[in-house]
Amino acid sequence: MANIDVEEKVRQNNENAVLTVKNLHTSFFTDSGEVRAVNGVSFNLTKGKILGIVGESGSGKSVTAYSIMQILADTGKVVDGEILYKGKNILNFTPKEMRDFRGDKCSIIFQDPMTSLNPTFTIGSQLNEAIMLHTERKTKKAATERSIELLTMVGVNEPEKRVNQYPYELSGGMRQRVMIAMALACEPDILIADEPTTALDVTIQAQILELMADLQKKLGMAIILVTHDLGVIATMCDEIIVMYGGRVCERGTAEDIFYRPCHEYTKGLLRSIPNVDNMKEKLVPIGGTPINLLNMPKGCAFCTRCENAMKICLEEVPQEMEMPDGHYASCWLNVKRQLEEEQANG
Repeated sequence: MANIDVEEKVRQNNENAVLTVKNLHTSFFTDSGEVRAVNGVSFNLTKGKILGIVGESGSGKSVTAYSIMQILADTGKVVDGEILYKGKNILNFTPKEMRDFRGDKCSIIFQDPMTSLNPTFTIGSQLNEAIMLHTERKTKKAATERSIELLTMVGVNEPEKRVNQYPYELSGGMRQRVMIAMALACEPDILIADEPTTALDVTIQAQILELMADLQKKLGMAIILVTHDLGVIATMCDEIIVMYGGRVCERGTAEDIFYRPCHEYTKGLLRSIPNVDNMKEKLVPIGGTPINLLNMPKGCAFCTRCENAMKICLEEVPQEMEMPDGHYASCWLNVKRQLEEEQANG
């Protein structure tokens, strides 16, 4: 187990990375002060893989996604870091280059398809707009043909009929399929799914997740899946990032995170999940209150809620450490365990 610099780790084994985020800091400047929503996040997104970002509300997971797409609210700003797409920092893109990146290279699916689709335009006209803007199909006829192809691909029945309907005429599940079709219109390298099933019932959630997994395998794109649902993360993702207070607490495979968690926050999340095999088992909530991003602790973001916090946790931000199994966690308790093991082994 060894200390590891975050940026150096991101540089390692990144030949297949389609997107690299380095030391990302994003803040919102409000009347109450600076809200530091993302604090030093770094990761690689590998071509053809699904990266899950999980955490409670306010952890910074969605803001990380919006920073990549450069669709932050007016008060939001990336204040430091790099977001590299094929070696180019998108933070330096011109408005035209950013428009080309959005949709053409990277697309996003939002939480609520009803508010994401314009209620005053038909499904076909909204799909056609994206197709005509970002592809060579510049006529309405050609774009409509492509829209019907996309709706068929995502499992929308009677697509010839649906292109002439308005969003209110479709169910929630159908609307989300339309949003997925729109995101795939330009065959992007990267798809960001921000809580794509939150507004759907459980049965439809499963269908949408299965559809996304099938399309990812078929098209070979990389996906960033943002969610608070650990069950979704476990079944979908090749790699998982756990976030709290705008920082990465832990990263690894699903097996690493669920069976060998090394950060106290990750352990707390797992203890709070109901066990269907033992419904009598008592759930253990995470103590304390969520962090105030206007008044961040000097040390670890989770220190005020951690039952095992030490003095150093309150004073210094922990660096990522490599665990014996190869995944990473940012927790001073792991440093303590390492020192104890070294002393025990002489």
